[in-house]
Amino acid sequence: MNTAVANHTSIETEQQAKSRLRILCLTALGIVYGDIGTSPLYAIRECFHGPHAVPITHDNVLGVLSLVFWSLVIVVTLKYHVYVIRADNRGEGGILALMALVHRILKKQTGKKYFLLTTLGLFGAALLYGDGMLTPAISVLSAIEGLEVATPFFSPYVVPITIIILIGLFLFQRRGTAGVGVIFGPIIIVWFLTLAILGLVNIFRETAVLRAINPVYAMQFFQQNGFQGYLVLGAVFLVATGGEALYADLGHFGEKPIQIDWFGIVGPSLLLNYFGQGALLLVDPGTAKNPFYHMGPSWALYPMVILATMATIIASQAVISGVFSLTRQAAQLGYMPRVNIIHTSSREIGQIYIPGANWGLMVATIGLVLSFRSSSNLAAAYGVAITSTMIITTMLAYFVARHIWHWPLYRAVLVTIGFLAVDTAFFGANIIKVPQGGWVPLFIGLLVYTVFATWKRGRDLLAAKLRLGMLPLQDFVKDVAKNGITRVPGTAIFLTGDPDGTPIAMLHNIKHNQVLHKQNIIVTVLTEEIPHVSKKERIQIETLGNGFCKVIIRYGFMEDPDVPFVLRQLKHHNGVDVNPAAATYIMSRNTLIPSKIPGMAIWREKLFVFLTRNASRANEFFRLPANRVVELGMQIEI
Repeated sequence: MNTAVANHTSIETEQQAKSRLRILCLTALGIVYGDIGTSPLYAIRECFHGPHAVPITHDNVLGVLSLVFWSLVIVVTLKYHVYVIRADNRGEGGILALMALVHRILKKQTGKKYFLLTTLGLFGAALLYGDGMLTPAISVLSAIEGLEVATPFFSPYVVPITIIILIGLFLFQRRGTAGVGVIFGPIIIVWFLTLAILGLVNIFRETAVLRAINPVYAMQFFQQNGFQGYLVLGAVFLVATGGEALYADLGHFGEKPIQIDWFGIVGPSLLLNYFGQGALLLVDPGTAKNPFYHMGPSWALYPMVILATMATIIASQAVISGVFSLTRQAAQLGYMPRVNIIHTSSREIGQIYIPGANWGLMVATIGLVLSFRSSSNLAAAYGVAITSTMIITTMLAYFVARHIWHWPLYRAVLVTIGFLAVDTAFFGANIIKVPQGGWVPLFIGLLVYTVFATWKRGRDLLAAKLRLGMLPLQDFVKDVAKNGITRVPGTAIFLTGDPDGTPIAMLHNIKHNQVLHKQNIIVTVLTEEIPHVSKKERIQIETLGNGFCKVIIRYGFMEDPDVPFVLRQLKHHNGVDVNPAAATYIMSRNTLIPSKIPGMAIWREKLFVFLTRNASRANEFFRLPANRVVELGMQIEI
């Protein structure tokens, strides 16, 4: 009987695991593959109708399709699905998670190598903000441009309709994706099936395109077109722009669902559609202006525009959520000021909303649409940022291969050189786009990197300044016992960045009020370079005597601090009884003043002061009860 019950339980567990896997695969379709899944709207078109287009000939079409095929195989399949996806930071992916992982590997090293890798990682992450602005603009605009295929009547209204959709998309972010997440997957399934069917129908019209799988056609393409053929790589790269996204979303879904989707649905559907567009161009070269919308019958045009618009909205939603996640990681790792984070789902911790990032993205995205006015113009700006980030990812992954996977030097070097050769080829073809708009994502990336670097440097300088006159905490506790300072009932909690020094707020409290609480808890919150910290490692407590206690709380960069919640657990760890709702939280809120003291250029000091003044308040960030917080501070020159 017990055996039967055990078998039944085992079957149920297996069924639950399969059901969860199906749900993850369904959800990942829209979030992970939304960006790369909407590339058929404009990628092939840019090869034959863009600023560096080549003539539509039999050899050129087969050459471009061969480049598309091998780009998806080498960049997306081999590099990301086979190689980079294994370089996870305890299950989390993305360039900041990868940078943090490399930091842990090289934490004992200092000097140029450490600085260079940090700079590369931060700049690669900064470039993704440019992608977050460009993707919604080019995706939605390219979908709406299908109306122009139906009739020129819609031409003046393409940009206004796009802007209205984008405004609605960004306004919706406050509500979160939990309510509509269920319908994202089915819509994307319909989208990919439609891509596959349209591709197959057109391939049957000209089956010769299937020969493009042979890489010889790609080589002949370069031989026949020379430098012009090389420049077409900038448009070919548009088919692989979502490669970095699948790595960044690793922590949300895991490796298996992402790979099942790619090899089972996404990859085949994309290839069929690209080859179908190639077949259409061979049959009717006049469709080059927008081959995607000419693939189906005329009666299907408006339904296709609606479906494409929904797919691009889902893709944009995923990219925007990715920017929110990246912003949280940067803030937690200490490269960006504290930001106001709103959780839009009580069950899914990854579903967050950051108002500042959302409105900044909306203004920038609408500005791009108004400036460039067509997806073809936007394609000129698209790709520069992603190719740069891909190069940085390859370089950082080398250290993981050597120091974590323990690959021999020759293997790690050969694999890295192989992928870098492809990455730099695409980068070279895209960097030509800088005068036509490619400067936009580079400029945005440079601005964001400046914020990252200035905030980190400013925090380090401020911490060093505060440590200069800081009294060791152990000495302070001994002095309190000797001097007999008046003690008042209750618990005071002091948040400080240095667990071994006496908090400045505590010294100011004594100076102004001449009293100390009977119980004083000095709390330091540390963010580790791992996504999540286990419960066992969360809290470290040290009793100092005479009513003093030191608590160190550790979080991962994918977690949000909640100090009152941890304080309630102290009784179970060391018998320290704290009521967080009744305690008094005494914190420092200092006024920073730029000065000519060596450290940073004066303009960077002013930027740091501006960022500090506009950062989310510490009591909000650490979830402290607002009516229990007392702030004391002083003026500090940096």
